[in-house]
Amino acid sequence: MSVIGSDRPPSRLDVFKQHVEQEFGSRIAQRLDTFEDGTFYVTAGGWARLLSWFVDFVVYLLSAFAGFIAVVLATRDSEISDNAALLTILGLLVGVPLVYGLFFGNGRALGAVLTGTRLVRVKNGHRIGAAAPWAMLVRTVLFPLLIAAMTVGGAVDGSLSRVSIDDGATRRLHAAGFLRVE
Repeated sequence: MSVIGSDRPPSRLDVFKQHVEQEFGSRIAQRLDTFEDGTFYVTAGGWARLLSWFVDFVVYLLSAFAGFIAVVLATRDSEISDNAALLTILGLLVGVPLVYGLFFGNGRALGAVLTGTRLVRVKNGHRIGAAAPWAMLVRTVLFPLLIAAMTVGGAVDGSLSRVSIDDGATRRLHAAGFLRVE
Protein backbone atom coordinates (compact mmCIF):
# COMPACT_ATOMS: atom_id res chain seq x y z
CA MET A 1 0.00 0.00 0.00
CA SER A 2 1.37 3.42 -0.92
CA VAL A 3 0.22 6.98 -0.50
CA ILE A 4 -1.98 8.09 -3.37
CA GLY A 5 0.08 9.94 -5.98
CA SER A 6 3.49 8.82 -4.67
CA ASP A 7 5.71 5.78 -4.55
CA ARG A 8 6.51 6.06 -0.85
CA PRO A 9 4.91 3.79 1.72
CA PRO A 10 2.29 5.43 3.95
CA SER A 11 3.49 7.04 7.15
CA ARG A 12 1.74 6.36 10.46
CA LEU A 13 0.04 9.75 10.10
CA ASP A 14 -1.24 8.77 6.64
CA VAL A 15 -2.71 5.57 8.08
CA PHE A 16 -4.39 7.51 10.91
CA LYS A 17 -5.74 10.02 8.39
CA GLN A 18 -7.44 7.16 6.53
CA HIS A 19 -9.07 5.96 9.76
CA VAL A 20 -10.09 9.49 10.72
CA GLU A 21 -11.56 10.02 7.26
CA GLN A 22 -13.75 6.92 7.70
CA GLU A 23 -14.91 8.14 11.12
CA PHE A 24 -15.18 11.93 10.64
CA GLY A 25 -14.97 12.63 6.90
CA SER A 26 -12.38 14.04 4.56
CA ARG A 27 -12.58 17.67 5.76
CA ILE A 28 -11.37 16.69 9.24
CA ALA A 29 -8.86 14.13 7.93
CA GLN A 30 -7.22 16.71 5.65
CA ARG A 31 -6.60 18.99 8.63
CA LEU A 32 -5.30 16.22 10.94
CA ASP A 33 -1.82 16.85 12.28
CA THR A 34 0.32 16.08 15.33
CA PHE A 35 1.97 18.21 17.96
CA GLU A 36 5.68 17.69 18.51
CA ASP A 37 4.86 15.18 21.28
CA GLY A 38 2.79 13.03 18.87
CA THR A 39 -0.69 14.07 20.08
CA PHE A 40 -3.25 14.47 17.31
CA TYR A 41 -5.12 17.69 16.65
CA VAL A 42 -7.27 19.18 13.93
CA THR A 43 -5.92 22.43 12.49
CA ALA A 44 -8.42 25.27 12.35
CA GLY A 45 -9.64 26.02 8.86
CA GLY A 46 -8.25 28.99 6.97
CA TRP A 47 -11.46 31.01 7.14
CA ALA A 48 -11.82 30.35 10.87
CA ARG A 49 -8.25 31.50 11.51
CA LEU A 50 -8.75 34.61 9.38
CA LEU A 51 -12.05 35.50 11.06
CA SER A 52 -10.56 34.91 14.52
CA TRP A 53 -7.64 37.20 13.72
CA PHE A 54 -9.96 39.82 12.22
CA VAL A 55 -12.20 39.90 15.31
CA ASP A 56 -9.16 40.26 17.58
CA PHE A 57 -7.76 42.99 15.33
CA VAL A 58 -11.05 44.91 15.44
CA VAL A 59 -11.15 44.59 19.25
CA TYR A 60 -7.58 45.94 19.30
CA LEU A 61 -8.44 48.88 17.04
CA LEU A 62 -11.57 49.79 19.01
CA SER A 63 -9.73 49.52 22.33
CA ALA A 64 -6.80 51.59 21.06
CA PHE A 65 -9.23 54.19 19.68
CA ALA A 66 -11.06 54.35 23.03
CA GLY A 67 -7.70 54.80 24.77
CA PHE A 68 -6.75 57.50 22.30
CA ILE A 69 -10.00 59.38 22.97
CA ALA A 70 -9.45 59.03 26.73
CA VAL A 71 -5.91 60.45 26.43
CA VAL A 72 -7.09 63.35 24.27
CA LEU A 73 -9.91 64.19 26.67
CA ALA A 74 -7.68 63.87 29.73
CA THR A 75 -4.90 66.03 28.32
CA ARG A 76 -6.80 68.71 26.42
CA ASP A 77 -6.79 71.23 29.29
CA SER A 78 -3.65 70.10 31.05
CA GLU A 79 -0.07 71.23 31.02
CA ILE A 80 1.17 67.92 29.53
CA SER A 81 3.55 68.43 26.64
CA ASP A 82 2.71 67.24 23.17
CA ASN A 83 5.64 64.81 23.34
CA ALA A 84 4.30 63.17 26.51
CA ALA A 85 0.84 62.85 24.96
CA LEU A 86 2.37 61.35 21.81
CA LEU A 87 4.38 58.83 23.83
CA THR A 88 1.24 57.90 25.75
CA ILE A 89 -0.63 57.30 22.51
CA LEU A 90 2.24 55.23 21.09
CA GLY A 91 2.24 53.29 24.36
CA LEU A 92 -1.42 52.48 23.76
CA LEU A 93 -0.58 50.88 20.43
CA VAL A 94 1.67 48.38 22.22
CA GLY A 95 -0.06 48.29 25.60
CA VAL A 96 -3.59 47.52 24.42
CA PRO A 97 -2.70 44.13 22.85
CA LEU A 98 -0.63 43.24 25.91
CA VAL A 99 -3.58 43.91 28.22
CA TYR A 100 -5.98 42.10 25.85
CA GLY A 101 -3.53 39.19 25.84
CA LEU A 102 -3.83 38.86 29.62
CA PHE A 103 -7.33 37.48 29.02
CA PHE A 104 -5.98 35.12 26.37
CA GLY A 105 -3.91 32.68 28.46
CA ASN A 106 -6.20 29.76 27.72
CA GLY A 107 -5.93 30.43 23.97
CA ARG A 108 -9.47 31.73 23.68
CA ALA A 109 -9.64 35.45 22.95
CA LEU A 110 -12.93 36.81 21.61
CA GLY A 111 -12.08 35.84 18.02
CA ALA A 112 -11.32 32.26 19.02
CA VAL A 113 -14.51 31.98 21.07
CA LEU A 114 -16.60 33.15 18.11
CA THR A 115 -14.91 30.76 15.65
CA GLY A 116 -14.55 27.70 17.91
CA THR A 117 -10.77 27.71 17.68
CA ARG A 118 -7.99 27.76 20.27
CA LEU A 119 -4.38 28.92 20.05
CA VAL A 120 -2.08 26.33 21.68
CA ARG A 121 1.61 25.44 21.88
CA VAL A 122 2.95 23.43 18.93
CA LYS A 123 5.15 21.47 21.31
CA ASN A 124 2.35 19.69 23.20
CA GLY A 125 -1.03 21.40 22.63
CA HIS A 126 -1.10 23.00 26.08
CA ARG A 127 -2.28 26.51 26.94
CA ILE A 128 -0.07 29.35 25.86
CA GLY A 129 -0.27 30.79 29.39
CA ALA A 130 2.14 33.58 30.27
CA ALA A 131 3.12 34.07 26.62
CA ALA A 132 -0.43 35.19 25.80
CA PRO A 133 0.25 38.95 25.95
CA TRP A 134 3.20 38.52 23.58
CA ALA A 135 1.09 36.31 21.29
CA MET A 136 -1.63 38.95 21.13
CA LEU A 137 0.93 41.68 20.36
CA VAL A 138 2.31 39.55 17.53
CA ARG A 139 -1.21 38.74 16.33
CA THR A 140 -2.54 42.30 16.27
CA VAL A 141 0.47 44.55 15.60
CA LEU A 142 3.39 42.57 14.23
CA PHE A 143 1.38 40.22 11.98
CA PRO A 144 -0.05 43.05 9.85
CA LEU A 145 3.46 44.51 9.63
CA LEU A 146 4.79 41.10 8.55
CA ILE A 147 2.12 40.84 5.84
CA ALA A 148 3.05 44.31 4.62
CA ALA A 149 6.74 43.42 4.57
CA MET A 150 6.08 40.21 2.64
CA THR A 151 3.88 42.07 0.16
CA VAL A 152 6.45 44.77 -0.45
CA GLY A 153 9.35 42.47 -0.97
CA GLY A 154 10.38 39.05 0.06
CA ALA A 155 9.94 35.98 2.09
CA VAL A 156 10.19 35.71 5.84
CA ASP A 157 11.69 32.64 7.49
CA GLY A 158 10.70 31.49 10.93
CA SER A 159 9.15 28.73 12.94
CA LEU A 160 5.85 28.43 14.69
CA SER A 161 5.59 28.08 18.42
CA ARG A 162 1.78 28.27 18.45
CA VAL A 163 -0.93 26.85 16.24
CA SER A 164 -4.66 27.48 15.95
CA ILE A 165 -6.70 24.30 16.37
CA ASP A 166 -10.34 23.45 15.75
CA ASP A 167 -11.25 22.93 19.39
CA GLY A 168 -14.49 20.98 18.88
CA ALA A 169 -13.13 18.66 16.19
CA THR A 170 -10.00 17.97 18.26
CA ARG A 171 -12.14 17.10 21.30
CA ARG A 172 -14.29 14.73 19.19
CA LEU A 173 -11.13 13.17 17.74
CA HIS A 174 -9.71 12.51 21.23
CA ALA A 175 -13.07 11.22 22.52
CA ALA A 176 -13.12 8.69 19.66
CA GLY A 177 -9.76 7.33 20.80
CA PHE A 178 -7.46 9.09 18.34
CA LEU A 179 -5.03 10.47 20.91
CA ARG A 180 -1.48 10.19 19.67
CA VAL A 181 0.93 8.49 17.30
CA GLU A 182 2.51 5.64 19.24
